[in-house]
Amino acid sequence: MPVHALYALSAALLFGMATPLAKLLLASVSPLMLAALLYLGSGLGLACVRLLRRQSTVLPQGPEWLWLAGAVLAGGVAGPVLLMRGLGGFSASGASLLLNSEGVLTALLAWCVFKENFDRRIALGMLAIVVGALVLGWPGPAGLQGGSLASAGLIVAACLAWAIDNNLTRKVSLADAGFIAMAKGLAAGSVSLLLAWASGAVLPPASVVAQAALLGFASYGVSLVLFVLALRHLGTARTGAYFAVAPFAGALLSVWLLDEPVTWQLLLGGALMALGVLLHLAERHVHAHAHGAQEHDHMHTHGADEHHRHDHPFPVAAGTSHRHLHQHLPLVHTHPHFPDAHHGHSH
Repeated sequence: MPVHALYALSAALLFGMATPLAKLLLASVSPLMLAALLYLGSGLGLACVRLLRRQSTVLPQGPEWLWLAGAVLAGGVAGPVLLMRGLGGFSASGASLLLNSEGVLTALLAWCVFKENFDRRIALGMLAIVVGALVLGWPGPAGLQGGSLASAGLIVAACLAWAIDNNLTRKVSLADAGFIAMAKGLAAGSVSLLLAWASGAVLPPASVVAQAALLGFASYGVSLVLFVLALRHLGTARTGAYFAVAPFAGALLSVWLLDEPVTWQLLLGGALMALGVLLHLAERHVHAHAHGAQEHDHMHTHGADEHHRHDHPFPVAAGTSHRHLHQHLPLVHTHPHFPDAHHGHSH
């Protein structure tokens, strides 16, 4: 398994634990205020890390700022608010699995709007995830995992907001991942906080603020940094597929932590979604492809692949990780690859 897939899986586990833990916090704070605290915790925590490390930053360039602003509004403001409101009328385990809709919607946008390539295995995997989500959302005494259809709709709407966010963030994924996550956290948290105050919400006790901030730092901050790194190397649809394990982690934690029931919908829906994820993990995409000339700036390992064997005006040992503006010469070759920053070719 590629190391960048581990980034995506780690991001998924961190994000997955947010739903059941946020469900507990909703007893003490309004949905809008909780969304604000989660994102502010993410942004402030990452800002402290960057300050301590004193690291240089590759900022977005030109139109990339517009992509980042759109990602903040969709995923940082709309998404969390919709999820918190939907979670108020839905069980944490069912909501966790419904969040798999994010991967499907992310892939559909990547394929239909941003023209990212896909094959039959990927399409079948997404179909399995969709059917699993429909099983969870089926109305009836045993359906919806104790929630309402309206709450399920809010959760799916949150997934759509995050799907838009994921595709827009992919446009700036070569910029500094930590800066992107920090900027999204601070901007989204500040907007949500102003909206919460405008709606009459008040800050909860200091202990709840601290818990929400720590949860936001781990589940929205560190998770997002890892997610952006995965986006850079795997592409949007594939990263979304790996990230689909997040709902399983959240559902398992919900059953254990909140003592929620294990129903046939939870088992069948989870099995279908697991099948979809496995189909994605088994993908092997390889064919002869051409690279055009390209110039950009991002962290890379010298000599690690054919794409980064360029000359330097100073000595650089093979295997050294570094970052600078570099050029890619035209190249035609064959190797397994994903639709990352270097493989946006047509099929």
